[in-house]
Amino acid sequence: MSQSQSGSEFDQLFYPGLFASPKTSVNVADVLQQVTMSTRQKCQETIALRREIHQNAHHQLVTAAKAMAERFAQGAMLLAMGNGGSSTDCQDLVADFMDLDKSSGLSLPVLALTHDVAAMTAIANDVGFENVFVRQVIAFGKPGDIAMGFSTSGNSENVVLGLAQAKRQGLLTIAISGYDGGKLAQNAAIDYCFVARNEHTPRIQEGQATIAHILVRLVKALMTSRS
Repeated sequence: MSQSQSGSEFDQLFYPGLFASPKTSVNVADVLQQVTMSTRQKCQETIALRREIHQNAHHQLVTAAKAMAERFAQGAMLLAMGNGGSSTDCQDLVADFMDLDKSSGLSLPVLALTHDVAAMTAIANDVGFENVFVRQVIAFGKPGDIAMGFSTSGNSENVVLGLAQAKRQGLLTIAISGYDGGKLAQNAAIDYCFVARNEHTPRIQEGQATIAHILVRLVKALMTSRS
């Protein structure tokens, strides 16, 4: 078998199902059919979850966006927090709000509390990882600001504590969770909790990103209508 038929070392490492070993044979057409079916299934699951989010939460999303827009109009800053993949959701949210409307140049004050590696590692080392967001909320949060926390499980202790601290300081608190909502969905310190109800982490995180982007689009529409 030639190099082009057997694939490069990289191809064989990352796509072993496409290449036959000396003891096995692979039907490429079957593999491609399986990949196609898997992709379609994932798309259908994501679409179904997005429809469920719209059906169950669209009124609350509009209400939360209005509350956010009102606070932004009064000079509020948004503090975003999350771990791992949820930290990238924070950074995506921040990027979207900073570049909210290219035509008008509208940019809103937002801060991902995962950006400052020195602060996070210092707090984690000195007072515990559960406090990495609490200490930053204490430092940056002002009454009237907004705090948004992402947690796939809904049980991330540092996010739960960070939002609780934000509520104590008079911030609007928003949580985006998964599974059954976890501790965040049961927490009286959360003003709005949106749950991507699913049992599969990739689908949950896609649903969470959808919720965040809906909020961004709604806030943009509300803020640009004010100008």
